[in-house]
Amino acid sequence: MPTNIAKRTARGLSERQLSALKTLPRALYGQAETLPNQALRHRHSHPWGQLAYAAEGVIEVHTDAGRFVAPPQRAIWIPPGIVHRVTCGPATCIRSLYIQADIAGWASDRCRVIVVSPLLREMIRHFSQLPVEYAEQGPDGRFATVLLETIGQADEVELMLPLPRSPLLQELCRSLHKRPEEKHRLAEWADRAGVSEKTLSRLFVRETGLSFSHWRQRMRLLGALPALERGDSVTDVALACGYDSLSAFIAAFKKQFNCTPGNFPQSG
Repeated sequence: MPTNIAKRTARGLSERQLSALKTLPRALYGQAETLPNQALRHRHSHPWGQLAYAAEGVIEVHTDAGRFVAPPQRAIWIPPGIVHRVTCGPATCIRSLYIQADIAGWASDRCRVIVVSPLLREMIRHFSQLPVEYAEQGPDGRFATVLLETIGQADEVELMLPLPRSPLLQELCRSLHKRPEEKHRLAEWADRAGVSEKTLSRLFVRETGLSFSHWRQRMRLLGALPALERGDSVTDVALACGYDSLSAFIAAFKKQFNCTPGNFPQSG
């Protein structure tokens, strides 16, 4: 498993050095670095919380509960002890904040995606340049406290795809992930599984909180983000996601993300 860092600032620890620590250098630790996709694919957990912020590119965090996606100017909160894996494109710029568990009570105990406002963005950028062992009782320590409060007040956004637990739905969802352009209706999936459409529909809502059609649409739209960030044409992305109509894709995308696919890479 490669662990090399493609690009590093003079400040900060490598992923290997960080994972070897039992405690963080400070209760709130931050660094700015670009991480290669290969170094992040393995499932792991850590004893502290992590806020993974996408300054550029798209970050995806995969847990047993679901798939969390952070396009530019969004961030994903990963609580201490949550087993997860992170994927991103090779040019993605991640600025992570690591937060000691004993001060993380302000944050949710579940993964979530939050909005990184211009103010929060500049605060994270500034903090990532502070000395590792900053004076906790000085101005830098006070800044860290305000930063935590600002993160805690950030708005949450629905950029999460919940995953079911039953083997039946897991198999269905894996098939949809592999072929998002697949157009089979729920009745056809129910027939394949040997259950009624009503039973499958109820099971989907109970385990994911979403209807089948809503879940599939969100899966397609979240899956479109990395391709749009790479610069693929909107038409190609729409077809790959299973939309026959470009206008339908644009309308669904705008409803989900409050911007058009063509404006997405600059939406932050």
